[in-house]
Amino acid sequence: MTPKNNQPTLIWKPIPGLQSRTFQENGAAGHGRLRPPAVGGFACISMPEKKRVPATIEFTPTTEQLLKHPLAVVALVPKEAAVFAAGAVAGAAAKTVTAPLDRIKLIMQTHGLRAGQESAKKTIGFIEALVSVGKEEGVKGYWKGNLAQVLRILPYSAVQLFAYESYKKLYRGKDGELSVIGRLAAGASAGMTSTLATYPLDVLRLRMAVDPGHQTITNVVVTMLKEEGLGSFYRGLVPTLIGVAPYVAVNFCIFDLVKKSLPEKFRNKTEASLITAFAAATIATVTCYPLDTIRRQMQMRGTPYKTVLDAFPGIIARDGVAGLYRGFVPNALKTLPNSSIRLTTFDAMKRLIAASEKEFQRIMEENTNRNEAKQDSSSARS
Repeated sequence: MTPKNNQPTLIWKPIPGLQSRTFQENGAAGHGRLRPPAVGGFACISMPEKKRVPATIEFTPTTEQLLKHPLAVVALVPKEAAVFAAGAVAGAAAKTVTAPLDRIKLIMQTHGLRAGQESAKKTIGFIEALVSVGKEEGVKGYWKGNLAQVLRILPYSAVQLFAYESYKKLYRGKDGELSVIGRLAAGASAGMTSTLATYPLDVLRLRMAVDPGHQTITNVVVTMLKEEGLGSFYRGLVPTLIGVAPYVAVNFCIFDLVKKSLPEKFRNKTEASLITAFAAATIATVTCYPLDTIRRQMQMRGTPYKTVLDAFPGIIARDGVAGLYRGFVPNALKTLPNSSIRLTTFDAMKRLIAASEKEFQRIMEENTNRNEAKQDSSSARS
């Protein structure tokens, strides 16, 4: 009998020579009793299955649908790749915009060491450094070493933001929640991961920015390898890790917690992300800036400092406590907008990706429902 309208059919057939086993069934008192063997047979319920084509062919949005709903196109890119690319582009753009301030900061941080021991007490102010670069090197001088910086920040920003999201999943508790300690650990881990991956480029950028004897990236690399060896590309790594880990941890943790505490209607606004990122970067910068000054002086060629324990008292003895915060103003002017732009872009990208996934899923569901309706109509006619 052929079923109609997808109705199930019960089919039973005896099978000659098949004997069913006797089995023991528990009675009310817990004692078993034997049931007589029954005639061997076979029964089944069959139901015709709708013929379906693979979902990737039938339900995937068509080109016409994607043109009509362009937001869904983002969902075609793997989420991890989209976040990784967004972090790289945001980091590069932020670094290029703030490159002049970064150059001035580096000059102020390393001026005492470059000036020589006789004039080690001499300092250079922000305005003086700003004017000096313009007079000696012109407008292009403010972006000197920026290529190496962009090459460094592309992987650095991408790895850091991607790693932070990955570490947050790793450090979640058994209840699925991420504690404050977990956020701090995720930020510190992400900071160290990105630093280890890109540190040689950071040293290269510093040499080009403050050493007038080098002109090109190739020249700097060759000179460093010949005169100082491969280890020069990792000089100051330990204080860098010590400085980056708490900075990223505090910055990202405060940003996440403040955003999470905001009312729902403000949480997804760009203005809220900018203000939150600015506040988080300010606290992190004030707390961790001395370690940044120490690592910069340890990276310089001819530095007398071999360890953090040597550099810390050495800088204080030569320049006082203020020496640890030399270049803080231009650094803050650079870091605060830089961090704000980067975190805000990353936050906006995550919202964009989520919205694109919803749009893509909605189109898939429409296609699925349309296909099932066609199949039901075809079955009814048959």
